[in-house]
Amino acid sequence: MLYGIVPTLQPAHFGRVYAAYSGFFILLSLLWGWQIDRIPPDRFDVIGCAIVLLGVGVIMYFPRG
Repeated sequence: MLYGIVPTLQPAHFGRVYAAYSGFFILLSLLWGWQIDRIPPDRFDVIGCAIVLLGVGVIMYFPRG
């Protein structure tokens, strides 16, 4: 529960950083599984990861109005 509450207590824009961290965590998890555990990602893993990273790009880099 604290893992979800602590980010809300951080400085402004921490939510964006947290979202980026989450996206790269997913990517690195797939790479870890592929390289260390020898479980290659299937096409749905790759598609899902691409969607998440696209979302990270939107959260981090699209202009705010």
